[in-house]
Amino acid sequence: MSHKSGFVNIVGSPNMGKSTLMNKLVGEEVSIITSKAQTTRHRIIGIVNQPGVQVVLSDTPGVLEPHYALQQTMMKAVSSALSDADVILLVTDVYESELNHAKTLEKLQKTATPVIVLINKIDLGNQHQMEQRIAHWHHQLPKAEILPISALNGFNLDILWTRILQLIPENPPYYDTDDYTDRPIRFFVSEIIREKILLSFKQEIPYACEVMVESYEDAPKLAKIRAIIFVERDSQKGILVGHKGEKIKHLGIDSRKHIQKVVGKQVHLELVVKVDKDWRHDERKLAGYGY
Repeated sequence: MSHKSGFVNIVGSPNMGKSTLMNKLVGEEVSIITSKAQTTRHRIIGIVNQPGVQVVLSDTPGVLEPHYALQQTMMKAVSSALSDADVILLVTDVYESELNHAKTLEKLQKTATPVIVLINKIDLGNQHQMEQRIAHWHHQLPKAEILPISALNGFNLDILWTRILQLIPENPPYYDTDDYTDRPIRFFVSEIIREKILLSFKQEIPYACEVMVESYEDAPKLAKIRAIIFVERDSQKGILVGHKGEKIKHLGIDSRKHIQKVVGKQVHLELVVKVDKDWRHDERKLAGYGY
């Protein structure tokens, strides 16, 4: 019997619900989710295995015009996702009037890869808005299929999944059939901590932070983790730590609770804040952080 495997890559503007869609389709929390733009910085893979089928999904950073080195690396992740996809899912919503990045739209207009435009958050709009959005995307991407969905509520995701399975080609599995992602546990620990920073701090602070897991000691009943949060300024470090260490203490508590659910055991988490000046603008430093 033949086997189907394919890369289904998710792209779109920030805050369209790409990560929510990714997690729903994979059935695991592989992408962090917040209401803030640029939550996703990496191309994150989630793997779904079914009898005779392996679907490799990619969540990507929201498309934008890059203004510094970190954003340039994020856009490279989007470009690679457009080039190696078997199916492209463009996630928009009932409010977005235009894709956030003209060059990405041009690539979508020229690609021979099947594109499905997903108009997300339809539970928040009305029929008139929906008709407008459908007409707009028919005009922008005449060859694309268009499907209204609600990623959060799972509406029409069964239809989407059926279509994905029809479109992916015959191939052997690309990954072990027991895997649901290609990322190690250290990556997810760092992403959970970064998610809590995004949820707990305002303005520029979350965007100036990078998290690295320095050590991870795994015992049967306890995981001991030491993570470093890098910021760009001493003033940012002060805000993150807080008066008498209260902010970093609460951040550690929130992060530890979430990590425990993921690893299924008790966690001892140590957080340290260090300054790495202008790390977002330095390609060498970004490479050291895994970008």
